[in-house]
Amino acid sequence: MVNTPEELGAWLRLSLTPSVGNESARKLLAAFGLPHRIFAQTESALRQVVSAAQARHLVGTPDGWAELSRDTWTWLQHNPDSTMAHAMVTLGDADYPAPLLRMPDPPLILYALGQTAALGRLNAEQCLAMVGSRNPTPQGQANAREFARSLAGSGLTIVSGLALGIDGAAHEGALLGAPTGALATVAVVGTGLDRVYPRQHRELAHSIAQRGLILSEYHLGTPPLNANFPKRNRLIAGLSHATLVVEAALQSGSLITAKQALEQGRDVLAIPGSIHSAQAKGCHALIKQGAKLVESAQDVLEELRLPDPFAQVPSTLVNASANEKTEDALLRWIGLDPVGLDALQACCGWPTAQLQAQLLELELLGQVGRLPGGLFQRIGFT
Repeated sequence: MVNTPEELGAWLRLSLTPSVGNESARKLLAAFGLPHRIFAQTESALRQVVSAAQARHLVGTPDGWAELSRDTWTWLQHNPDSTMAHAMVTLGDADYPAPLLRMPDPPLILYALGQTAALGRLNAEQCLAMVGSRNPTPQGQANAREFARSLAGSGLTIVSGLALGIDGAAHEGALLGAPTGALATVAVVGTGLDRVYPRQHRELAHSIAQRGLILSEYHLGTPPLNANFPKRNRLIAGLSHATLVVEAALQSGSLITAKQALEQGRDVLAIPGSIHSAQAKGCHALIKQGAKLVESAQDVLEELRLPDPFAQVPSTLVNASANEKTEDALLRWIGLDPVGLDALQACCGWPTAQLQAQLLELELLGQVGRLPGGLFQRIGFT
């Protein structure tokens, strides 16, 4: 980890130098060693490794470098809670996560918040990425939470992106299921670690930092720019043995993560959904292209060739509500696909007011979700 202001400043200067990206930085590090030695070179020597324009930039100092160095050092020294820490690791550091070194484009710098002592022990074989829609169906959100809870309970660390929807549910499930002392979950974000995005996940981010890690390759102060999120997805895939897509539309960013996982030689798994749901079409497309179809946490463990500590427990998802009655006629009529009020009324023959009252009761119990277009969907299985 970065331990001195001088070391920090040299790495930040290299990362901020205009036109010098990760690839050029790695060439410079291979040729000259640590950043302070790069900046000790003449422009002529630098031109032997990089372009003339890059060499010219390297002998100057980037705009904002001094301020960022000062602010970052202050951030690294700040420890608001004894259960979490701030850290920055760089390429070549002993604490740099080993799975990222196998990527074609590993970050030059990685910021970390939370259980930073676990950085050097991150092992892709014990990490599973879970991604999906920011606007999931109620069933999709329940699936993400329950799969993550079960898989974290089996010893996997759940990796996701802290976004609304499936990401948030996956982090929540992992925190619920992980054994005490285990690294429950890792959130890879597309902003600087001095801010939380989206703001709705401020409390969730705090919980993750207490029992897991929040990682970013972006400098402090970096806002939530659209271009940063597809780029950070490669880190979610890179940290993990496999990527599980819970629910995704055809144009979902989750499919970018799946594509990057495949490009990195990682496995892709997908949960199927209703043929009537736009949020399931991305998963169905992945399955058609060869992704492993999974219906339970046990399916995931078998695909990853990991033992299932709950092998004697039924593998189907269990509804969170203890009040659910499996013989309830209305739940049987709703089934597992989205259904409209008219279709339900044709099945049960109840007066509209009675049907709406029963649907509202089931919705409040968490057994039925209300979808756009006046549709209803059952949540969970019996």
